[in-house]
Order: sequence, then C-alpha cells, then structure tokens
Amino acid sequence: MPLLDIRNLSIEFDSPHGRIKAVDRVNLSINPGEIRGLVGESGSGKSLVAKAIMGILNDRWYVSADRLRYNGVDLLSLSAKERRKLMGREIAMVFQEPSSSLDPNDTVGHQLHESLPMDECDVSFFKRRKWREERIKAFLHKVGIRDHKRVMKSYPHELSEGICQKVMIAMTIAYKPRLLIADEPTTVIEAGAQDQIFKLFKKLNQLNEVSILLITHDLEHVESWTKTITVMYCGQTVESGYTKQIFKQPYHPYTMALLQSMPHFNAQLSRKSQLTALSGSVPSLQHLPIGCRLGPRCPRAQKLCVEIPKMEKVRGHYFSCHFPLTEQEGKKS
Repeated sequence: MPLLDIRNLSIEFDSPHGRIKAVDRVNLSINPGEIRGLVGESGSGKSLVAKAIMGILNDRWYVSADRLRYNGVDLLSLSAKERRKLMGREIAMVFQEPSSSLDPNDTVGHQLHESLPMDECDVSFFKRRKWREERIKAFLHKVGIRDHKRVMKSYPHELSEGICQKVMIAMTIAYKPRLLIADEPTTVIEAGAQDQIFKLFKKLNQLNEVSILLITHDLEHVESWTKTITVMYCGQTVESGYTKQIFKQPYHPYTMALLQSMPHFNAQLSRKSQLTALSGSVPSLQHLPIGCRLGPRCPRAQKLCVEIPKMEKVRGHYFSCHFPLTEQEGKKS
C-alpha cells in the first residue's frame, strides 16, 4: 500500500474572472522508503500540491480529490486538530523561504529547543537541558553548521538565508518523519553544502526508511537522488515513471525540453552554444489554453491538441500527449 496516495487532486481559488483551477486532476503516489521527484517550471503548481498535503492552504483555496490518503488515512476528512497531530511527527516539510518559517522574535536556539521531540529522552529532569543541547548540536553539525553556539544565540534576521534553511532542515529531521516534503531545499544553500544536504536525506531514507518528495527544478539532483519522478506543467501532470526510464526515453515534449536544458544531456552540444529551450512562457491561470496546456509552446502541436489528451501508459511509464516522442526522438544523445 502506498504511504501517500493522491488521485485527481484539484486546487481552485476565486478571482474577479471566476473560479480558477490552479492544480487540475494531479495523481501522485509515494511508497514507503521511496524518493520521488516533482519537477516543472515555476508556476506549475508543485508547491501548491505540497501545501495541500500538509493542509496549510488558507480558506481562499478549495481543495478536492478523489483520494488524498496518508498511510490509509483520508487527510481531507480530518479536522484541523487531527491534521496537526500528523504534521511534524509523521509528515514534515522544508519550505522554500526559511526565514519566513522561523519566529523573528525568538532566538534560533530557543526555537530548536521547543521543536526537539522528547520521546527519546531517557535522562533525569535535571539533565534534560544538557541532553537537548547535545542533540541540537548534533543536528546542526549534520546539516553543515559548525559554529552552532553563534547560530543558536542569533535571531533569524541576523543569519543568512542559507543558514536559516539549514536550521529548518535540522528541525525537520529531528522528528524523524515517515514522509519528508522538501520544497527546493537547497536553493539558498551554498553549492559546496548542497551535496551534504542531499546525502543527509539519502541517509535518512536508507537508515530510517523515510519517504521523500523532492520538489525542485534542478534535474541533475533529480537524476542523482530520486527513484521515480513526476513532471508537472501548468497545474497538470504530463509525465511520470521511473527516473532512469524517463531520462532515457521521455515521451512528452515538455519533459524533453526540460532535459535538454541540462548541459550534459546532449553530448553533441558544442562548447559555449545556447541550450535548447521552449519558446514563450507558462500561461497565466486566467488565460489557460484549451485542450493541451502546452499547445501554444509545443513544437509538435497540431489541430488535435485543442482536445485534452488522455493519460497513456507504457510499461509503468505514464504520459499525457496526443503526439508523444518516438524512441528515436527521445533517445539521449
């Protein structure tokens, strides 16, 4: 049974132009111990899907799904209080903007003390503070923070975005959640420390069987660290399957365009030449094209593309396109 099972998830909001569907019938599943990548351009709805899972979208948003289950529990049927019990201990999330997730009026050290679970504490009451400090020090070192004393005495605004993100990751892994949602976890972290964070995630996955939903636009990290991948465009799922299979043989033109943006994807690309990119930009939610949403930008678009394409399946590989790439066209150079 999947740990996370989502079927036909839709997220809408009201606007002066009427109700707009920001996420449209997205399917997503994660098995225990699986690392799944969720990729797409900015504005494709990746973060909205993550927030819907966490239940932190405000009343402005309307969330509906045929199925939104975590470990067999229907998340949409839970009350706010019941939902909060799952968050943190069972499901945790690393957000894109760490400084906005930390309390600006409290020191980082005090916030770490408050967030540290006490279930594993087996020392007397008088030794608990020292036990907490040792645990916090260990978690901060795991995420690459060596000057832990300075960081713990500081307020969030006194630290860089990269340090704040590391603090948030330390808070997240302290609870050892069963499902970790990482939304662009290393964007603000210096390049040298990014691999350390991903190795930490991989270690959590291997030793504690933590399932991970990695939301990112960096396909190189997706290729290196994930087992399966889901590609989103403009609020819809366009392709999903095993990472190696999709990187070897993409069927959807949008997936192919994302792969071609990777410098090492095309071995025949000459030095200092421009990477291949789709023309145009992601359409606004108020003016979505009919049929296939990629149609106005797709180099393979034809008259049939004004109709919504059905999801096709080839050997566990799902894609939604009227004119998918052939094996020769999708072959990695």
